[in-house]
Amino acid sequence: MEENLTKKQQKELVLEVLKDFKRRQEERKSFDLLWQLNINFLIGNQNCEIGSGQILSEDVSKFYWQEKRVFNHIAPLIESRLARLSEVKPSMIVLPASSEDDDVANAKVCRDILESAASKLDLSKVISKATSWSEVCGTSFYKLVWNNTKGAMIGANEFGQKIYEGDVDIVVCPPFEIYPDSNSCPDINACKSIIHAKCYDVDTIFDLWGEKVRGADIDSFALAGSSYSLGAISNYSKLIKTTKHNQAIVIEKYEKPTKEYPDGRLIIVADDKLLYYGKLPYKNLANGERGFPFIRQISIEQPSLFWGGSVVERLIPVQRAYNAVKNRKHEFMNRASLGVLAVEDGSVDIEALEEDGLAPGKILVYRQGSELPTLLGDDAVPQSFEAEETKLLDEFLNVGGVSDIFGGKSNTTLSKMSGAALQLLVEQEYSRISATGENIKFAVKQIAEHILRLYKQFVVGERASRLIGNNGVSNFFYWSKGNISSDEIIFDTQAENLKSLSQKRNIILDLLEKGLFNDSNGKLTGEMKLKVLDALGFGLWEESLDNNSLQIQKAKRENVELVKDKKIPRILEIHDHDLHIKAHVAFMLSKEFEQASKDDAGLEKIMLEHIKEHKQFLKKQKDEQILEGE
Repeated sequence: MEENLTKKQQKELVLEVLKDFKRRQEERKSFDLLWQLNINFLIGNQNCEIGSGQILSEDVSKFYWQEKRVFNHIAPLIESRLARLSEVKPSMIVLPASSEDDDVANAKVCRDILESAASKLDLSKVISKATSWSEVCGTSFYKLVWNNTKGAMIGANEFGQKIYEGDVDIVVCPPFEIYPDSNSCPDINACKSIIHAKCYDVDTIFDLWGEKVRGADIDSFALAGSSYSLGAISNYSKLIKTTKHNQAIVIEKYEKPTKEYPDGRLIIVADDKLLYYGKLPYKNLANGERGFPFIRQISIEQPSLFWGGSVVERLIPVQRAYNAVKNRKHEFMNRASLGVLAVEDGSVDIEALEEDGLAPGKILVYRQGSELPTLLGDDAVPQSFEAEETKLLDEFLNVGGVSDIFGGKSNTTLSKMSGAALQLLVEQEYSRISATGENIKFAVKQIAEHILRLYKQFVVGERASRLIGNNGVSNFFYWSKGNISSDEIIFDTQAENLKSLSQKRNIILDLLEKGLFNDSNGKLTGEMKLKVLDALGFGLWEESLDNNSLQIQKAKRENVELVKDKKIPRILEIHDHDLHIKAHVAFMLSKEFEQASKDDAGLEKIMLEHIKEHKQFLKKQKDEQILEGE
């Protein structure tokens, strides 16, 4: 704890947090039930509804012959939305605040830092997981923290425990775990405080905070296979009760900076014990201010509400109606195929008829003089069933915001449409979910800001980070917190818009044909050729075979080795000395080399000698060419 509190003060603080947590649970209960209902319908448990403050099952039919089958169209629609949203691939771009050399150099370093961090964090997978939650429940959260157990190992303490340099860590928090102070706050920054509540095993709590708390059996419900408790879902198609043993709920309460607490407060409580009390740990807002470590991602904006909306909520009434129509249609078809037989009382053996039915070839014996048993009703299914089913299927696509234009229109209709009309249809296919894509991009923009600010706060000394090129070659670069200045950096997000790969390729080929990629001499340079091929999806193949590209990458790796090991790399006959000289000179003119040479005065001499040796080899090659020409 950063501040010493008396036992009385600790007890009062714990009671205050627990009371506040209970209040927030009650206020958010209606949203919890709605999210649970959404998950039920997604996994196929659609015979349920909200009632009496809980999810109630509707499995019991009014009559034994009534069907209550489920025809799940919500799941494939959400899968289609997720597939198309996965095409939104935001990359974190840092733009210089001005044209000053320092700003430009810092922007380049920050851009490389973000690319390296995204690779280490497997950010694409994290975004995909958060998007799954936001699509089903309407909202998901990223939690960015500083993890002292990550990064390169730098030594060990006196007890033999390993010490790491630390690194940024990111986890996805389902909406079940987050409790704002008010559900009417428009965003996270408008909240005065936020509670993050999560179940932990008591042994894990002891390992993390060094406090022993009482374990308990926490009841939860299971949806589809694994138990849910404050945010986990499972695989059963019915609601069941589950119990998690030896658990305790850890409540982390983050309070915004106030006049009384200028650095804010973080209070962590489990059971009846205070695990931590101190100021907000992260300076993750502009100008070095402390804030919440959470980033909100929503699917559909809901004005004046903290929680976003979900397409599943809109699809539930359509799904209920579709299930009802489909079940009534099947009941009608069963009735038509099996038949409803009208018989005169006492004319046949009713028990035998009920047991065997009207089997093919059955001899039906009836009393002489009585009315002949007859089948009632029309065998044809009413057209109203077919019409309503078709309308509901169309409504699924309209409400869900996705559809397959080639499945919705006949080939004859498509063949009569012009190219412009087809292009318009394709654009309309993606426009419906573009707003959700923008919400993802905005969340990634905030992630980029938090990552850089955490590095600026916690990084000590110089670090070496790795970038993986398209050809799988690792490139190392050195940086320090001095390269990061949030006040001088403009954060932006560049994303792939929701267009198909073939569309993007056609655009690039059109631009290439018009000569927009050519240089002033009207020729396509080797560097631009690589960029075009990479954009077309052939960068890995072409860059691996291109000799110039390999020569440049080799020179860049030598730059890192020169700075790191202070040794002159060996020069070979196969090197393209002209390209190597240009790469080494560019590195010496960079901000990175300027900072490295300040710490080591001999580094400049080593680099100049290496360049001089390249020049000697280059001169020797030219002299040999002249002699051969003579």
